[in-house]
Amino acid sequence: MANAILGNGGFHHVAVKTRDWAATMRFYCEGLGCTVKVSWAEAPKRAAMLDCGDGNYMEVFEDLEWNPAPIGPIFHLALRTTRVDEASAHLKGMGYKFTLEPKDVTIKSTNGLGDIPVRIAFVEGPNGESIELLQNAVL
Repeated sequence: MANAILGNGGFHHVAVKTRDWAATMRFYCEGLGCTVKVSWAEAPKRAAMLDCGDGNYMEVFEDLEWNPAPIGPIFHLALRTTRVDEASAHLKGMGYKFTLEPKDVTIKSTNGLGDIPVRIAFVEGPNGESIELLQNAVL
């Protein structure tokens, strides 16, 4: 359904900063299967828009002076998947830390949608970002 204000707009990308370009690109490209859609600038201030699939992007900015806040305003970012278990196993094989192993959860909606079953997992990215892998048929 189109957004009443944005029209056919909606979520486009999330941007993260990194001091470790290689580790960040490895996590998002090799670990999560993203591909570089466009990149620009040169080290140590390069950037790239990574295609996560389905028209959604992760933007990465290299900033060697960036000092992340211990707890920022973004709680986590979620990536839609049809393969939580397989993606989790792949990331574990690459050595990434899971803060929540794959598990089934039921969202008890309060707006008349009833119970919504989802399968989720949380993995920590190389910059401390929390990534949720979410699988479901409704959301």
